[in-house]
Amino acid sequence: MTTSEHRRDISIADPDITAEEKERVHSVLDAGRLADGEEVREFEERFSDYCDVGHGVATANGTAALHAALEALDIGEGDRVLTTPFSFVATANAVRHCGAEVVFADIDPRTYNLDPDAARTTIEAWDGAVDAILVVHLYGLPADVEAFQALAEEYDAALIEDCAQAHGATVNDRPVGSFGDAAAFSFYPTKNMTTGEGGMVVTDDEAVADRAASFVNHGRAVDDGSQYERLGHNFRMTNLAAAIGLGQLDRLPEYTAARRVNGRVLSHRLSDAGLVVPTIPEGRRHVFHQYTIRCRNRERIRDRLDEFGIDTGVYYPTPIHKLPPYDDVTATLPEAERAAEEVLSLPVHPNLSAEDIRTVATAVEYVVNDE
Repeated sequence: MTTSEHRRDISIADPDITAEEKERVHSVLDAGRLADGEEVREFEERFSDYCDVGHGVATANGTAALHAALEALDIGEGDRVLTTPFSFVATANAVRHCGAEVVFADIDPRTYNLDPDAARTTIEAWDGAVDAILVVHLYGLPADVEAFQALAEEYDAALIEDCAQAHGATVNDRPVGSFGDAAAFSFYPTKNMTTGEGGMVVTDDEAVADRAASFVNHGRAVDDGSQYERLGHNFRMTNLAAAIGLGQLDRLPEYTAARRVNGRVLSHRLSDAGLVVPTIPEGRRHVFHQYTIRCRNRERIRDRLDEFGIDTGVYYPTPIHKLPPYDDVTATLPEAERAAEEVLSLPVHPNLSAEDIRTVATAVEYVVNDE
C-alpha cells in the first residue's frame, strides 16, 4: 500500500448545509427579522421536545448554554462544582465564569467519561461539600448518568449535563439532557447538528428555564420585558441560526443513523488491529460525534494517516487541569492523563461514503501493522 496510489482526502468533519436550511435562512433575510424571534422560539420548542423535556432556551453558543445553566441553578461564588478534566476547556471555564470553584475527578478509562466511583471518592475528600456535578457525555457516548443522579441526590447537589457532543444519545432509551436539573447542548459546525454557532439549555424546571432565558437576555424579566431583574449577558441566538437549526433537527435522526453505521463498520474492521476501539456499555446509545481509538505511538500513526489523506483529531491532548489557566488546581488524575497521550479520533461523520470508511479502516490497519 503506497500513499501515491491510495491517497484520498477524507476530513475529520464535514458540516452538511442543505437547500432546506438555505431556503429557511433566505426566508428570515427576506422578512428582515434577523435577531431573536419566532424561529428561535420554534427551535426551542422542537429541540426540547426532541430531548423529552419541558423547556428549551436557545443561546449564542454551547459555552453560553453551560454558563446559563449554571447561573440558572444559582451556582456562583463560594460554590464547588465537580466535573471531568477530560473535556473541552469550556466545561470548566463555564464554572469559573460563574465564580465557582472547579473540582476534578478522574475518568473511566474505557468510556473516557467521568467515573462515578472516582467522583464519590473526590466528593468524600471534600466532606461532601459539592454543590453541583457537571457530567460530560464525551464523544457522543453517554456517561453513567443514572449513577450521577443518585450521587447528586445523596449529596444534595445539582446535576448538569454537558451534551455538547451527544445530540440523540440515550441511556435505556431515555435521551441525554433529560436526566439532570439542566443540560447544555452545542451547535458548533462540527457537532452532530449545527446552527453555525449556537447552543441550548434544556430543563424540566420552568423556574430554571426562566432564569436561563433572563440571563441570556441581559437579565430581562421573562414576564415583563421592560424590567431587568438580574445581571445578565447578551447570549441570545439569532433567527438566522435557528433557521439552520430547524432544518438540521429534521435530519438529525438520519445523521445519527449514518454515524452509528460508520462507527460499527470501523469497530468491526479495527477490533483486531492492536488498538482499543470504543466501548459501548449496555443500555447506552453512542452517537459518535467522534470515533476515538486508543493507540501507542499516536503521533507516528497520525502522521502516516495524513500521508494517506486521512484527517484525524486529538480530543484532547492536554487534560484541563494541566492547562495554564488551571495551574492553581492540584489533582492526581492518572487515567485522564494517560488517555490524553493515547486517544486519536478518526473520520466518522455522515457525509462519508462506504468507500471512505473502507479506506479509513484499511489505512489504519496498514499503518498499525506496519509499526
